[in-house]
Amino acid sequence: MKKLLVLIFLVTCTFFLAAQAQDRDEIEEKYKWDLTHIFPSDEAWTEAKDQIKERSAQVERFKGKLTSSAEDLADALEFMADTRKEFSRLGAYASMKSDQDTRVSKYTAMKLELQQIGSSFSSTAAFIEPEILQADPKTLTSFVQNEPRLAPFDKYIHDLLRRRTHKRSEEVERVIAQASQMAGTASNVRSIFANADFPYPEMEIDGKTIKLTPANFSKHRASEDRALREKVFDSFFGKLDEFQRTFGAKLYGNLQSDIFYSKVRNYESTLESALDGNNIPKEVYHNLIANVHQNLPTFHRYLQLRKRMMDLEELHYYDLYAPLVGEVDLEFTVEEAKDHVLKSLEPLGMDYVEVVDRAFNEHWIDMYPNEGKRSGAYSQGGVYDVHPYILMNYNEKYNDVSTLTHELGHTMHSYLSNQNQPYSKAGYSIFVAEVASTVNEALLNDYFLKNMEDKAVRLAILGNFLETAKGTLFRQTQFAEFELKIHEMVENGEVLTGEDFDEFYLGITKKYYGHDEGICIVDENVKSEWAFIPHFYYNYYVYQYATSFTASQAIAEKLASEEKAVKRYREFLSAGGSEYPVELLKEAGVDMTSSVPFDLTIARINAVMDEMESILDAWE
Repeated sequence: MKKLLVLIFLVTCTFFLAAQAQDRDEIEEKYKWDLTHIFPSDEAWTEAKDQIKERSAQVERFKGKLTSSAEDLADALEFMADTRKEFSRLGAYASMKSDQDTRVSKYTAMKLELQQIGSSFSSTAAFIEPEILQADPKTLTSFVQNEPRLAPFDKYIHDLLRRRTHKRSEEVERVIAQASQMAGTASNVRSIFANADFPYPEMEIDGKTIKLTPANFSKHRASEDRALREKVFDSFFGKLDEFQRTFGAKLYGNLQSDIFYSKVRNYESTLESALDGNNIPKEVYHNLIANVHQNLPTFHRYLQLRKRMMDLEELHYYDLYAPLVGEVDLEFTVEEAKDHVLKSLEPLGMDYVEVVDRAFNEHWIDMYPNEGKRSGAYSQGGVYDVHPYILMNYNEKYNDVSTLTHELGHTMHSYLSNQNQPYSKAGYSIFVAEVASTVNEALLNDYFLKNMEDKAVRLAILGNFLETAKGTLFRQTQFAEFELKIHEMVENGEVLTGEDFDEFYLGITKKYYGHDEGICIVDENVKSEWAFIPHFYYNYYVYQYATSFTASQAIAEKLASEEKAVKRYREFLSAGGSEYPVELLKEAGVDMTSSVPFDLTIARINAVMDEMESILDAWE
């Protein structure tokens, strides 16, 4: 293959070496979020926490009166909504303060104290749903029809009636609520251990000693230096392997928590329990795994293409994050990233773009990594009366720009839902949570493809789409299969250890990556990767990345070809949780009960590979 063209987007005059996490005080204020928008000080938080504690005790005044009249029911549900809104506000502040530097125990203590108060409140309020369900459904329907103040709670009441067989007596509901703090222990311990106390290995890179934190692991596993990549994987996964028993005990404890909740609510399985809240059929989960299995040849085609583009005789797992085009290094300052992101989102309307611009200018985003900061990225939309926030660990690569617009998708979904729905309906389900984020990524890819004619750069952008498909559709489904397997085994009475998790994870990974066929060699150290994935503590969360990706591809295609698509999509973003997620997507023009979104996505992946192979063929 001819040597690819060199095109480098250099960072010019930046104050910050993104590869290194530094002290938070050294980062310019304009790159930090401002949590005083929520509470002006920790003291104000404490005062509000004390007030919510007092308020929580007042819930008992509604006991025995909930269904005596529509007005009484409205009073109680409004009280509950206002209380939960304040709990969310308090929780968001404490959580984000902790995530700034997970080593600061003060904020960990604040989170735990609030969890304790919340658990106590939930226990005290455990009588509410059982008491509502004692009423005749026709009476409840009449209440909703005749009391305007119950309009924001119509879906809640409908959903309560739908799931009434899984609601328990007041006494059992109280026990369930009291167990919540205990049930979250495994996840809390894992988070603190992984983010603050874990002895991440150190390596010498470019003459400097680097601590291989998750942020630095993510950066250096993408190095063009293959020997370095291999060493980074060996070092990072090797250190995880040293604590296999500890990570295994935590994950097993979390599985037991999921099983407890499914059994106490009379579900047949943890999967049914996890999906029922959003009214998602179990077939959606199983069909996703089956469809991906049937289309592994498409994934293997991508792996073979990566092998060809990297000019490798043998592709290894540690090669999968390196740039597809070795001599094209796309790098962007925050200011450059902002400019590209805003332009890419213009198809959604200038009022949409103006809100995204505010996120950059009004301290909604905590941009750069610092010592002790939580790894990864997220959008926090739980402060209903303020605005969403974004945590980033920006390393100035194209992938970071893609991650940034991804989180801005979540942010705009939360912002528009909060602006257009009452609090009781603003929270959208996890099933649709990743749609807005991946639509943003699709728009970013399309924007760059329209504005970059250089073939090497087009390869890089097209390759980024394939990387997203790999990480979102195939990798997350791989995770979903692993998660289903370990839940089912524990449900069948088996005790699992870190060694068992190693075995299962390695076997599934080898199947997905075609190890036995020689398509991609999955080295033995990959067995430890499960310990690096926090999403396994989120109770069947990850499959929704994959389903959302297929939905977003269908929506992105409609945005480019149908006039009314933007209006429908904006209505979807503004709908929050006002309807069940499958219905919301149907109204946006995507039927997730059909195979169309998945088939369209696979066709798009193959079309991208067709173009990439055509470019490569012309260079040979």
